[in-house]
Amino acid sequence: MYAIMGVTGQIGGVVARTLLAARQPVRAVVRDAAKGQAWADRGCKVALATIEDAVSLTAAFQGTEGVFVLVPPNFDPRPEFPEAQAIGVALRSALEAARPDRVVYLSTIGAQAGQPNLLSQHTIIERALGGLSGSTTFLRPAWFMENCRWDVAPAREQGVIPSFLQPLDKPVPMVATADIGKLAAALLQEPWSGHRVVELEGPQRVAPNEIAAAFTRLLGKSVRMEAVSRESWEALFRSQGMKNPLPRMQMLDGFNEGWIEFENGDAGSRKGSVDLDVVLRELIEESDTH
Repeated sequence: MYAIMGVTGQIGGVVARTLLAARQPVRAVVRDAAKGQAWADRGCKVALATIEDAVSLTAAFQGTEGVFVLVPPNFDPRPEFPEAQAIGVALRSALEAARPDRVVYLSTIGAQAGQPNLLSQHTIIERALGGLSGSTTFLRPAWFMENCRWDVAPAREQGVIPSFLQPLDKPVPMVATADIGKLAAALLQEPWSGHRVVELEGPQRVAPNEIAAAFTRLLGKSVRMEAVSRESWEALFRSQGMKNPLPRMQMLDGFNEGWIEFENGDAGSRKGSVDLDVVLRELIEESDTH
């Protein structure tokens, strides 16, 4: 039995579907029983748990061969990341009590970075899970290609996409969520012992200008990128409702300055197979249906 967190989202859903296709038993871990019904209909067991509650997590993880741990994103954490600290404590407690054979934790590129930034939440949780007695993999994917979802409307309506990734010709490690989910499912089924880090990016790195070129091809109209001035970020993010925009700004700085990177760089990462055009086509089609 494999316990999968985040099944109602993109990556967790891919993990669960991939395991089901391989005829593996799946326990879908959800916060809302109503959202678990679709997975029960697919033949999954359903467990109710919340990420901060060690008791419900322990029950969800009990008696499993492997657990896929996915933490809901927090784009506006409080200073010092108390939310991540609490999640790390709850997860460690639950995993120590349930003692699954294998754990795959969905972390991030740059989790090893020393400088504080939005991704430091994963650094904190990795540290909390680092001493577990079982077999643990920290899966560190690159920037999600699906972040381009927010680019579809400006590309289509104005032909100009605001970019926080800069310079516009600097290639950035990116990956499709489908590749992440498929690799996570494979890692769960692999025998290994101890602790390991697996880093994943797409077939090639992508510069913001290449994203604009892809939109130009797919939309059949001219699309270009426009760098958003670094000086305007804080006011802009606060106007969007963020209370603590600094970690997000630091994360963007990390990608732009190159200190958010894989531990062994491009040469040390695994490569997915889904390229940017495939993801952008899906995002454009998705926007057409809404």
